[in-house]
Amino acid sequence: MRIGMIGLGKMGANMTERLLKGGHEVVAYDLHPDALKQAAAKGAETATSLKDLAGQLTAPKAAWLMLPAGHVTDDAVEELAGLFSKGDVIVDGGNSNYKDWMDLAAKVEKTGVGIVDAGTSGGVWGLTEGYCLMVGGTKEAVAVVEPALLTLAPEGGYAHVGPVGAGHFVKMVHNGIEYGLMQAYAEGFEIMGAANEFDLDLHEIASIWRYGSVVRSWLLDLAERALRPGAGFDDIKGVVVDSGEGRWTAQEAIDRGVAAPVISTSLFTRFASQHQDSLQLKMLAALRNQFGGHAVTLETGEQGLETETPAP
Repeated sequence: MRIGMIGLGKMGANMTERLLKGGHEVVAYDLHPDALKQAAAKGAETATSLKDLAGQLTAPKAAWLMLPAGHVTDDAVEELAGLFSKGDVIVDGGNSNYKDWMDLAAKVEKTGVGIVDAGTSGGVWGLTEGYCLMVGGTKEAVAVVEPALLTLAPEGGYAHVGPVGAGHFVKMVHNGIEYGLMQAYAEGFEIMGAANEFDLDLHEIASIWRYGSVVRSWLLDLAERALRPGAGFDDIKGVVVDSGEGRWTAQEAIDRGVAAPVISTSLFTRFASQHQDSLQLKMLAALRNQFGGHAVTLETGEQGLETETPAP
């Protein structure tokens, strides 16, 4: 299919490349000229504006947004809705708040333009491993973009989970769970790191736990990478930013009367990380860098430790 990709950051650029490799035609748009040049080098067509992008698409037109949540995404959706026609589809693959997204979708859908929210997980590894896609929207709107969804996701990694807003809601809870899992690993490794009498090799332990252990997971694979000799773990400062979705998940638990002590505590630990430093917090910062390419703060105060690009 022919699809527009708006936002060529770490996620959008890799998604563009994966779509191109899957045989799709992509019209890419970003405010940064260098990002457009890199997309063009991969085989994408490029646009100079949202209007230009809309003009290069064919009916039913489809555009996928990978932009920061909030007014940046909202403004782009509203502008595109004015450029699109009935039956065209706009997909938001970012981390928008599901309540805000549902309000915006209700306005846009009055124009006949389809709205889809695609909760997207996979981080910087999605290009090679595929993206888990949690999709909300009408059957008709989802059907328009399903060829792209099937290319972006690995086999078994895509589901139409419900109506508009359901995709963002499920992704929000997904990220809340992620907070808790990361916190458990971080606490465990700090306990072992404090057992000075055993002089434990934390990298070796992370490595063996990946085989046969009941706690093996992709996050543990990333922990092993972060702890490798020379990976720069000791240079990380244990400052961990919360991206918003863990906070939203904790609030949903409160509003719905659901006990969620692990997710809530992991969120509060991130708040506390602004004022202290420990191996536990270094681990959380390193894991965020490993799966999402999120910048870490080094002991020098500088930003650094970019995630190694996965091998093809």
